[in-house]
Amino acid sequence: MNDIVQPKEFNIENIFEGNKYVIPLYQRNYAWGIDEIEQLLDDIYDAPVGRDYFLGSLIVNYLVEEDKFEVIDGQQRLTTLYLLLSYLDKNYLHDDSLQFEAREKSNKTLKKIYKLNDKECVLDLDTGLSDEIIEGYAIVNNYFRKKSDDEKKILDDKFKSIKIIRTQVPAGIDLNHYFEVMNTRGEQLELHEIAKAKIIGVIASDENESDDSKDKEIAAKIWDACSRMDKYVQMCFSIKEREKIFGDDWDTFSAKDFEDLKLKYKDVNKLSSKSNGYGGDDTSEFSETLKEILSGTREDVSDEKGDEEEDDLRFESIISFPNFILQVNKVLQNKNDEELSLDDKVFLEQLKDRWSSKEKALEFVYSMLKYRYIFDRYVIKREYIGETKLEGTWSLKRLKMYEDDKRKTTSYSGTFNPDNEEQYDKPDGNILKVLESCLRVTYTSPKTMHWIARVMSLANVPMHEESDKKSEASFQMTAEDIIEDLEKYCCEKVNDSHPNKYKGFNIERIVFTYLDYILYRNDVKNNVNEFKDFYFQFRNSIEHFFPRHPIGDEKDVSEEHRDDFGNLALITTSANSKFSNMLPIHKVEQYKDYLKQSPKLCKMEKLLEENNRKWDDNLVNKHGQEMINLLDSDIRKRKRRC
Repeated sequence: MNDIVQPKEFNIENIFEGNKYVIPLYQRNYAWGIDEIEQLLDDIYDAPVGRDYFLGSLIVNYLVEEDKFEVIDGQQRLTTLYLLLSYLDKNYLHDDSLQFEAREKSNKTLKKIYKLNDKECVLDLDTGLSDEIIEGYAIVNNYFRKKSDDEKKILDDKFKSIKIIRTQVPAGIDLNHYFEVMNTRGEQLELHEIAKAKIIGVIASDENESDDSKDKEIAAKIWDACSRMDKYVQMCFSIKEREKIFGDDWDTFSAKDFEDLKLKYKDVNKLSSKSNGYGGDDTSEFSETLKEILSGTREDVSDEKGDEEEDDLRFESIISFPNFILQVNKVLQNKNDEELSLDDKVFLEQLKDRWSSKEKALEFVYSMLKYRYIFDRYVIKREYIGETKLEGTWSLKRLKMYEDDKRKTTSYSGTFNPDNEEQYDKPDGNILKVLESCLRVTYTSPKTMHWIARVMSLANVPMHEESDKKSEASFQMTAEDIIEDLEKYCCEKVNDSHPNKYKGFNIERIVFTYLDYILYRNDVKNNVNEFKDFYFQFRNSIEHFFPRHPIGDEKDVSEEHRDDFGNLALITTSANSKFSNMLPIHKVEQYKDYLKQSPKLCKMEKLLEENNRKWDDNLVNKHGQEMINLLDSDIRKRKRRC
């Protein structure tokens, strides 16, 4: 019988101390990006001081001959902690604390990061090192640049109480069998599944009603449809249900409440799982309880396949289903932007009132469907189609049905476009799309995406009952209304981190991203077309146009002005690494395409050319003041309208 080693509890201070870990070859390369890394760092900062806080688990296999732990599960988190501790220069970390099996570039990169004298340094991607690990370290680096020394010291106390559970598989275990068991034992129950069980469980059915109109059945069907964030919500219902709920064109939502939704179901032949392409009997999916979920008796919901549906993923939501639930809850609470948390660590606590009564449960289920319709229509997605199949593009579209040769199929057009103009976005629609993408790349953590709830709440208007137009959709908004509200939101954030108050890495990303948006917006409105092809990328690296540490003795920009707003732009980490410590003229000559990542940077290039290709203190001050004036003009305009 194999010896069982009891799980051990470690804190961040001692997870590496006296321990060596190896990432086996069968594990994928390091793959965490900005969302995952910043989420982990936020979790660490949010952890209470003096109380145990569990960060996650680590599953390992002890290699006796090598005296190392082979990482079976948790390598992404472990590698990120290594990068964090390397940056903070903690003495309980060693250069061989973490290694990758048979991956020379990865090991070389970890050792180089460990030995860095200047922890603020960002390594070049073209040095035979692992690009993924370098980018991970750069994200950690950029995260802490805006933290004070006092804020960094807080971590020392928190590291003692932040726990990681390390589980060691029994000696001599067949790892192939172990992986097979891991892959077939089923997923851990997720928080949104618990919420579903509690909400559906509190909804009582009237036994006198026919099966196809039971509250539980309808509520569960709506919940499952809303959970499919990779599709427009209409496509998660059968064709008959679409027509009843969303009108003949599939683009209308006029239900006033849950009772109204029940009425719309009356003419649907059968709501049962069989008739709608769902596995199980009539009520197995819809009457599930927490006990049923835990026992594994529930059946997965599959899509009804029709000619009108795509086989491949086309749309990708910018938030997960659990975050969407919290967004809906936030709208219903009608709280100020930062007053109600979107942090999934308090998921069930935030929602507990939603299953306190049947009435509240039904209200919440109805609200989920209403706000999914609004979300799909007015909040951007990533779309993978045509030339953007691989990397995707920002998309703001609505779904409609059209008939071709007696066949019903879907059409996606710009949300604010007339029905006969499906291909090209109208100017205001395009401006809104760029504004929302500005916010998306700025606030990457789900718990900071308060702007989404703002958009959804704008559509929370009474239905126009006097209208007899069956195709008229309720909850309609104009692009101008959304733009107005989101610009106000951005101006408030910019004012909190104004470049007159802060310098260098202490300037928040919203200042740079919103300024780039203003330059784009003004360009479009004035028909200049200088930035008409600009789109937002995920940028998190502050670029010093004149470098902080220039090669040679160049001093065209004095040290006191190198952190000024007029010398800065926001670009991708890879672009920042390419620029390195080059002088502005060399950056422009060698990497001109990278300048397109930021309209502000394009403005700086233009000034450089006008000044005989020399970037100096005068240009830094001139450009900085021009950009600040643009920001201040928008801030003043928003204040006047309040």
